[in-house]
Amino acid sequence: MIGAKSGPWMAHGKDEEKGLATVVSLGSLGNATALSCRECGEQFPIGPRYACELCFGPLEVAYDYPDVDRASIEAGPRSIWRYRALLPVPTDVVDTPNLEPGFTKLVRADNLARELGMRRLWVKDDTGNPTHSFKDRVVAVALAAARALGFRVLACPSTGNLANAVAAAAARAGIRSVVFIPADLEQQKIVTTAVYGGTVIAVDGNYDDVNRLATEIAGEEDDWAFVNVNVRPYYAEGSKTLGYEIAEQLGWRLPEQVVIPIASGSQLTKVDKAFTELGKLGLVDATPYRVFGAQAEGCSPVAQAFKAGVDVVRPVRPNTIAKSLAIGNPADGPYVLDVCRRTGGVVEAVSDEEIVDSMRLLARTEGIFGETAGGVTVGVLRKLLANGQLDPDAETVVLNTGDGLKTLDAVADVVAPSVTIPPSIDAFRAATEEIFARG
Repeated sequence: MIGAKSGPWMAHGKDEEKGLATVVSLGSLGNATALSCRECGEQFPIGPRYACELCFGPLEVAYDYPDVDRASIEAGPRSIWRYRALLPVPTDVVDTPNLEPGFTKLVRADNLARELGMRRLWVKDDTGNPTHSFKDRVVAVALAAARALGFRVLACPSTGNLANAVAAAAARAGIRSVVFIPADLEQQKIVTTAVYGGTVIAVDGNYDDVNRLATEIAGEEDDWAFVNVNVRPYYAEGSKTLGYEIAEQLGWRLPEQVVIPIASGSQLTKVDKAFTELGKLGLVDATPYRVFGAQAEGCSPVAQAFKAGVDVVRPVRPNTIAKSLAIGNPADGPYVLDVCRRTGGVVEAVSDEEIVDSMRLLARTEGIFGETAGGVTVGVLRKLLANGQLDPDAETVVLNTGDGLKTLDAVADVVAPSVTIPPSIDAFRAATEEIFARG
């Protein structure tokens, strides 16, 4: 299984000139034991595979978990590494330079709940991560696996947040980064990637065009770990930590409902995987929960498939302000449908206008300035409540996966100073009397 260019499923192994590993020993990625095909179930040794050699289905990590209890987890670092026994990472991952993402706030959103007529609502606010999005989680796991597998460059195609996370994580680890982004990406996300000093390549096209190019390059550059391409199975496992943290922060129990944004769809499926694993390991009671997926109408192939009652997710050309979710051909789309249908959830979409209004609602009620993806999840929450598809009395968690400071353009035209006055006390009193009279 030596020779990375011989196929997407082949193990990574090169000559000594490049200094890359030719053997991946069992145990080098913790309790991960194999890569298992999600379609046919065939298993392959740990390595930089991402597609099944037999049916070309996607691969995911399989484990032989040790005995793990709540106390051992709670004694761990206040980062995703408290769950390292459940992740495909070396056991000494905490001792290597990394950004230590995770353990972000779970905010009890009573003000928003009252406004929406809900009993108990929580916001899992991932803006507290090092580069202010959940992508720090997946990149940390991908980087740890990539280093163990012998890769020397960290790379990705990205809609913005992933580019930030890859560039920052590589800088901290002291390795080179190369990221590919759509040329029309929000300027804030370009700046917050380029500042870390890695290579940033803008491509004329949408994310799906960028992703195709990156996939081609991944087949040529043997020592480049494209986090969401050739080491994707490990990268995707990082999203499980959102599910682990939600359960732990709720006092080791599962929420009854969770609303999750959909880009590739991997985050939603991995949160579901986390909830399932926690139940099987006896860390929580395996209580029922419903998973709801959220998309923007301008890029809603999974929502369209759900409403049509079909299993095939047909690609679309994105046209939405929610650029972090603008993946027209989501790799995990069919699996999102499976999760939502199995748990009794729904996949819904909202317009750009609803996204902006929901961003402002979250900020006004809870002091959380979410990016456009956060507007999508809150907007879908509101829509599902109005349609009677989400139970207002059930405990619900909604995910805010990125910082609004990265998508300022979305709200720049609809927010402004309340009033402009000359520097006098009389002008101040007159203005505030009028403003307060309006309520």
